[in-house]
Amino acid sequence: MTKELRRLSIVMLFMFLSLFAATSWIQVVEADSLGQNPNNRRTLLDSYEIQRGSIIVDDVAIASSTASDDRYQFQRVYTDAAMWAPVTGYFNPALQSATGIERAMNSDLSGTGSSAFFAEIERILSGQPQSGFSVELTLDTAAQRAAYEGLQGLNGAVVAIEPKTGRILAMVSTPGFDTNLLATHDADAANATYDQLDEDPTKPLSNRAIAGDLNPPGSTFKLVVAAAAYESGNWTPDSTLPNPARYTLPGSTNTVANAWGGTCGSGDTVTIAEAIRLSCNIPMAELAVELGDDAIRETAEKFGFNQSFSTPLESTPSSYPRALDDAQTALTGFGQGQVTATPLQIAMVAAGIANDGVVMNPRLIDTVIGNDLSVIRSYDDSQFGQATDATTAEQVAASMVASVSNGAAQGARIDGVDVAGKTGTTENGNKPYTLWFTGFAPADDPEVAVAVLVEDGGGQGQSGSGDTIAAPIAKKVIEAVLGR
Repeated sequence: MTKELRRLSIVMLFMFLSLFAATSWIQVVEADSLGQNPNNRRTLLDSYEIQRGSIIVDDVAIASSTASDDRYQFQRVYTDAAMWAPVTGYFNPALQSATGIERAMNSDLSGTGSSAFFAEIERILSGQPQSGFSVELTLDTAAQRAAYEGLQGLNGAVVAIEPKTGRILAMVSTPGFDTNLLATHDADAANATYDQLDEDPTKPLSNRAIAGDLNPPGSTFKLVVAAAAYESGNWTPDSTLPNPARYTLPGSTNTVANAWGGTCGSGDTVTIAEAIRLSCNIPMAELAVELGDDAIRETAEKFGFNQSFSTPLESTPSSYPRALDDAQTALTGFGQGQVTATPLQIAMVAAGIANDGVVMNPRLIDTVIGNDLSVIRSYDDSQFGQATDATTAEQVAASMVASVSNGAAQGARIDGVDVAGKTGTTENGNKPYTLWFTGFAPADDPEVAVAVLVEDGGGQGQSGSGDTIAAPIAKKVIEAVLGR
């Protein structure tokens, strides 16, 4: 072979390998993303011929498809639509729009993803109509219903998590909306409904559980500050702090007080454990300044702050900002100022404490199920990280148990069950308070961690509290999970 022929052969071999690599990349790696591209009209039209898979909770379909007499062939139908809306979202082929699980898992539900390739071959060979895969969620129907009913008439959200696994047992946001009205194939009617919901000042389209306008976490954040202190090795639950009735913020003339205006107990000093039990602001503000914003932020980030989570629904990151001055750091000591959080994040804090300091990645999906009920794909538990050591988690948990048994969180008490909890009542200037509760149970072997958010003071302006409004909702969710 001449040198020229050898050179030409090498060039042709290189071109062949490049073409093979490119087509393999497109057909394997990018298959799902290309298939779900809204500009891919062929895949979109093909999906109309496929009966969309169901979204399943506790072996019951909460979203399914029925035959329709229009060009789209199947109509999406939702059961208890408003209760499940923050999770399922809606699917509307007439508008080419989808939200929630409908969007996140569209390739499986629509049967157009790469994992449906063999199902398509089987359909061709058997002559049977193809169906999309079904998605089985981690949610617990009883917990979801307890959260939804507990929030009726309120603007708020609930997230419940299984501490050892990260499986989300409840995700509710209120006010809800009827996803069936947004799934209708009458595009004009669907658009009119969307515009009405979008203009509603109560923001029903916002999933307050994981996104929307984030709120300061109030006194629930004291758990993170206490954990940072204990992890530093310089503090214990019995460490004491000055106990004045007013505290002047460093470098400022502004002062802060405890919720009731007096001292945190009767002594000149107070322990960290007692400050958490009674939910005192001043000692935690003093502690935050001594710790510094860097130490608090590092612990907060170990619990998940400043990061988005895909459950597969994408959460808005909760925030603990950098470079806070001492005055702002003091405010974050009791969850005010510039720190903000989602109920998902606060539930992760409680779940991490319940799980010996180990924070699990939250997830909403257990399995994807094929047309023959075989498991196409399972989702495993995964660890986000070690937020604290087990001793620190135990110390924080002990104060939470005391808070429910004889402290500031007695609204979450359950006869015969030790509940660990922490309330939060966030001030918003002259506006109504934002109310929180987070906790877990049973305290000695946790099965569920929960966070409750109630906006606009629960209709009571600045008179309501996390203990009187948010804690009883959490109690109902915990009882539902425990079967009580």
